[in-house]
Amino acid sequence: MKIAVVTGASSGMGLEFAKLIDEEYDVDEIWLIARRKERLQTLCGCLKTRTRVMPLDLTDKDSILQYNNALKEADPVVTVLVNASGFGKFGKFTDIPSEEYRNMIDLNCTATVEMVYTSLQYMTSGSEIYNIDSLSSFQPVPYINVYGATKAFVLSFSRALNAELSGRGIHVIAVCPGWVNTEFFSRAVSDCSIKYFNKVFEAKDVVKKAFKDMKKGRDVSVLGFSIRAQVLATKLLPHRLIMKIWIKQQNRARNADAVYKYTDIERRV
Repeated sequence: MKIAVVTGASSGMGLEFAKLIDEEYDVDEIWLIARRKERLQTLCGCLKTRTRVMPLDLTDKDSILQYNNALKEADPVVTVLVNASGFGKFGKFTDIPSEEYRNMIDLNCTATVEMVYTSLQYMTSGSEIYNIDSLSSFQPVPYINVYGATKAFVLSFSRALNAELSGRGIHVIAVCPGWVNTEFFSRAVSDCSIKYFNKVFEAKDVVKKAFKDMKKGRDVSVLGFSIRAQVLATKLLPHRLIMKIWIKQQNRARNADAVYKYTDIERRV
């Protein structure tokens, strides 16, 4: 039995990946993982492929064990793994409880590693891994610094793992979008530290680009000319200068009308 596994499948890019897999991949089942069971059940009704709903909180070690046990029982071939679970928090470093940072690191980093480690035992040549990353992975980002650090980890992990697994014919890609119109903002916004959003993309467009880049054999997917230009700037300019520019943009936005206000970004809560 061939399966696809999608974490964070209840909304945003995880949900869009589930839809894309349903249309583009030849699998027998799609395993949908997220905390919100009702959302996953609703998604099942939209997919043609047989699904398995797994309401798991990946910050809980028992959830990884449950996933591992399900794999042992089914003994499938994991054709596709999408790690789309994750969250960030806007604000000054000391204004956010340390527990939030622990949960962020556990979900964005530890859970990603454990899901990959567990799934690899069931992958064969041609299997694919999508790790949802961020433009923040390319530079230090004040006011969202721990989130950016976790995404830098995901980028490094994904690219190195892709090179390591090339001999097995398994491809890993880091999906690194800029701002995306998802529920990310519902949890991230805690104050007015970040108010400047130069461009906001739709999740389905990010996912389509990632799918195309996977087929081209790339290890990083970046949607949009302006975002690719920012990535190039992080390679050419000192990060100290880039951070100064970032902070200046946010200060201007706080003192005037932001390019995008939080209320302009759709929330599907």
